[in-house]
Amino acid sequence: MKYNILFYILLFSLPAIAQVEIAHVEPPNWYVGMKNTELQLLVHGKDIAKATVKLGNNLATLKETKKVSNPNYLFLTLSIDKNAKAGTLPITFTSGSQTKTISYELRAKSTDKNRIQGFDASDVIYLIMPDRFANAVPENDNVAGMLETASRDSLYGRHGGDLQGITNNLAYIKNLGMTAIWLNPVLENDMPQASYHGYAITDLYNVDKRFGGNKAYLDFIEKSHQAGLKVIQDMVANHIGLHHWLMKDLPEPTWIHQFGEFTRSNYHLETASDPHASEKDKMLMEKGWFDTTMPDVNQSNPLFAKYLIQNSLWWIEYGGIDGIRMDTYPYNDKQFMSDWATAILNEYPKFNLVGEIWIGSPAIEAYWASGTKNRDGFVSTLPSVTDFPLLDAAKAAFNEPTSWTGGLSKLYGTLATDFLYQNPLNNVIFLDNHDDTRFFTTVGEDLDKHKMAIAFLLTTRGTPQIYYGTEVLMTGGPEHAYLRRDFAGGWAGDKVNVFKNEGLTEKQKEASNYMSKLANWRKNKKVIHTGKLTHFIPENEMYVYFRHDAQEKVMVIIHTGNNAKKLDTKRFEELLKDINKGKEVITNKEFDNLKVIDVPAKSVMIIELMK
Repeated sequence: MKYNILFYILLFSLPAIAQVEIAHVEPPNWYVGMKNTELQLLVHGKDIAKATVKLGNNLATLKETKKVSNPNYLFLTLSIDKNAKAGTLPITFTSGSQTKTISYELRAKSTDKNRIQGFDASDVIYLIMPDRFANAVPENDNVAGMLETASRDSLYGRHGGDLQGITNNLAYIKNLGMTAIWLNPVLENDMPQASYHGYAITDLYNVDKRFGGNKAYLDFIEKSHQAGLKVIQDMVANHIGLHHWLMKDLPEPTWIHQFGEFTRSNYHLETASDPHASEKDKMLMEKGWFDTTMPDVNQSNPLFAKYLIQNSLWWIEYGGIDGIRMDTYPYNDKQFMSDWATAILNEYPKFNLVGEIWIGSPAIEAYWASGTKNRDGFVSTLPSVTDFPLLDAAKAAFNEPTSWTGGLSKLYGTLATDFLYQNPLNNVIFLDNHDDTRFFTTVGEDLDKHKMAIAFLLTTRGTPQIYYGTEVLMTGGPEHAYLRRDFAGGWAGDKVNVFKNEGLTEKQKEASNYMSKLANWRKNKKVIHTGKLTHFIPENEMYVYFRHDAQEKVMVIIHTGNNAKKLDTKRFEELLKDINKGKEVITNKEFDNLKVIDVPAKSVMIIELMK
């Protein structure tokens, strides 16, 4: 008995067999059946670089084990067998007497040809800021351990909107005439303040728990697709949040652009294409931090570049999203962005990507669009750009008197530069968004001007995007907090409920019905999606253009004048030849004679032409 007691004392006083520590493995899983069979695994854990690595089966081979200056990282390059079936790949890490085996999941890439659709000019995109749209699950407003709690009274606080709130209202979005949804970033933003907007990401593989986490996101995507709505994910490659786990233990100092003191971007994105720009200015634009809380990442580092590209590919396959909107596109390393777009489109040819190019110059916009022959040799592979020049033109067109260069002539002049783009139909066009003054405010809360602009947006070339609340005349600007107010009806107790059409003013109802009728009409109008645009120089406060193809013609008349006028159509004979009849889309008015058209003051007429 005495010896037995001594045995157990000795047994329990021995140190336990230690295991290798692993804190992160990213991507968290991968897919067999990808065209590119090479996978880079980031493995993070204390002194993991001391470990040797062995794979437990033949699903993949280990091509390279790369160490960096921080011993807490290993980068494994795996080659996945082309004929491999989905399964689990054991990966064993051994360091001295320590050992750790992880089971790495290799899933089957989806073979559903309709799962990832892309988006194009046949779509109308509805842009939503998730924190400000609808709060369906108040229980997730605050999550233990996260740095910021909800405060709906704070303009820059979290208000509690979540993914379930959007999912619950998909029918509203579809009935409005939308065909796609773009959400401002939903990935984790575990920042101490103003984390609601989503652009300071702290985990690139997990949806913020206050939005409902990955499960709620996958459910939202699935339900959207069932409703016939595409999903566009907002991504950020230029920077990460200051509280991202990488920032607490960088693989190498060079993963982030660092200076002796905080150095901000100069925000002059034109320096990237300017043949006369100084190296200093170009460096500050690309490498300076976007804000104090947003460290600028170094995409010229091949390990980080691969990490970011794989992250995008993972979200496409994991979520089944239909498109990506890339934030602050020109602030990135431009060769990296071209490589990023190429890698995605090689793997998913039907996919679409739009880059945020926030500048008023069509020539600089076009510099970033695929197909442009840039004199500096830069080849962009980005299919779509955000058309800020057309936004600026719309602001002028519906606020200024028409002159040789002002008012409606701004629309004409901007569209006249479309020769710069290989395919201007790919441009995403809009009147407002989460960063720009709401359009109803821009036009002085004039409903007629608002409706004219909506009609233009939904009938001109390009892929239209509508910002949540524009349909019910939400106001605000220029400060961000006022552009991003809560959507009425999204919170219990709201006196006005847009979803149920309760408490709206007559103007709001009129604006919403106008957009809904026009957007739903547009859904099945191929001539508006892909037809040629032919326009005529604005005269007498009227801008006339046609969308036409071999099957159909639509005539659009925009009149910004304060008095009704008669429009003699002889000038448009090249497109009206042998056409005698038409029907106006909004009013359903029929025309038996189109030689002279009575045009009301401050209006748009959209006429389907018939022989």
